[in-house]
Amino acid sequence: MAWVESLQKAIDYMEAHLLEPITIEDIAKQAHVSAFHFQRLFIILTDVSVKEYVRRRRMTLAAQELASSDCKIIDLAYKYGYDTPEAFAKAFRKQHGVTPSEARKGLGKLQSYNRLTIQVNLKGAEPMNYQLVERKGFQIVGVKERFNCDGDLGLSLDIGHFWTKVGKNGTINRLLGLNNGQISGLIGASVDYSKEDNEIEYWVGTEYKGNIPDGLSSYQISAEKWAIFEAVGPVADVVPKTWKKIYSEWFPSNSYEHGDAPSLEVYKSPDPTSPVAKTEIWVPVK
Repeated sequence: MAWVESLQKAIDYMEAHLLEPITIEDIAKQAHVSAFHFQRLFIILTDVSVKEYVRRRRMTLAAQELASSDCKIIDLAYKYGYDTPEAFAKAFRKQHGVTPSEARKGLGKLQSYNRLTIQVNLKGAEPMNYQLVERKGFQIVGVKERFNCDGDLGLSLDIGHFWTKVGKNGTINRLLGLNNGQISGLIGASVDYSKEDNEIEYWVGTEYKGNIPDGLSSYQISAEKWAIFEAVGPVADVVPKTWKKIYSEWFPSNSYEHGDAPSLEVYKSPDPTSPVAKTEIWVPVK
């Protein structure tokens, strides 16, 4: 349960420094993971980004203070991290549906987002199919692009568009023809995070033994122990659900921590929308 305690420590850190200009790196250090891994973990478990959680909590506290004090709106704007009353009013209205002035007059209803507390259900009502495999390092070849991490929905859409592009230009068929490694199928992986520009490097590739083919790049996966989880059904539905179960049920009830290599999503079926589509999620563990 140390993993759960680390995550709660990071959330408590956010709450304690909610009105300060904290960075994702500051928060992630509390959970002893990288900034990118913490953001991914947070979105999987809560369905919102770290940035959005902080914004919602600030606007919740701002509404409470607005209703219970005679503090000037311009002072509240600065207190909650906004350079102008206009920017503050825009963010306030986005969450509460009313302006700060209307809220002070008691018009409309305010929307409160409570402080997060991690609670883990260890009943294990539904079994998770997985296997542990130790592998030496291996190579994937494929294509890559960098994507900005601001806004979880936008990132998902961008990656989806990338898959569509490589499908239309023939890259997917080419990769499937090259596939000659132990992992059978296409691999999706986020292999690098840059905190300077808040971007990830995302790959569409396949395991391949041999010289790098023209027009493709290669990435070396380090030797790791892997927990491999099986997901069956439409990819857009079952993969997010499986990720959530991995972090909310499997990790808290096991002694493993996330390893140093990137996690891999392995797509084994030609039709990702099929009710019997097979996907494997490879998570490095230690």
